[in-house]
Amino acid sequence: MSWYDALEAGELAVRPSVEAAKRFGVSIDRMSVSASAGTTLAEVLAAVEKSTADVIVLRYPARETTWFAALASGPRKALLADTVVYWSLAVGKGRRPAPLAGFTIRMEESADDELVDDLVADIFGDSGNHYCANPVFDRSRALAGRQDWARRRIAGTGALVLRGPDRRVLALAAIDQQSSWTEIELAGVVPAEQGRGRYGHLLAAIEDACTTRRLVVSAQAHQTGIQRIWARYGFEPVHNLVTIHLVAAP
Repeated sequence: MSWYDALEAGELAVRPSVEAAKRFGVSIDRMSVSASAGTTLAEVLAAVEKSTADVIVLRYPARETTWFAALASGPRKALLADTVVYWSLAVGKGRRPAPLAGFTIRMEESADDELVDDLVADIFGDSGNHYCANPVFDRSRALAGRQDWARRRIAGTGALVLRGPDRRVLALAAIDQQSSWTEIELAGVVPAEQGRGRYGHLLAAIEDACTTRRLVVSAQAHQTGIQRIWARYGFEPVHNLVTIHLVAAP
């Protein structure tokens, strides 16, 4: 869920998830409540009642601690799917590592599809995502959907690619530049290079590429390893979002 949807959108958003519905073979509605929306529980319950989708993927601020019980008391089965943490950094304030001699990083128009698939599988394959919490959804199809999204995203806008002296790809990132913030949508280091400080250099390159004053990123709460890296670099947590699935009776 993007930074805008999570923190900036001004109202309850409801839309069908067409691509996911094709992938999993069930109808899906996405509902999201941003931190700034002021949406009430009554409005959410009304939207849930109106939906005819097999599954509603609902995301709302974690501060609304009373909502889950109310949603679970309705006719749909409620599943807690995940919690997402949003982080923010003032551009120029990152704790950058020393430059690497012979290493280059630049925006490239494309990236090898197999490389992207492997990177996404390495980042998300074991930890899964919110679809993995629901037996209605096949876990392998969830990963395939993430890989397909990453390939399309990079094909459309390119990627920041870190290469070593031998020109091998060591890490890559996809970013979304908005007027007020730059969001890291995907960033990772190839398995053979992990644990060698490459991610910090990728963050520094992303920071250099920013055209805004704020750099933002998000992760599932249980992905503590990557969040420790963000914290060391200078990011601060600013928002938590709960994801639940509301499944219609068979």
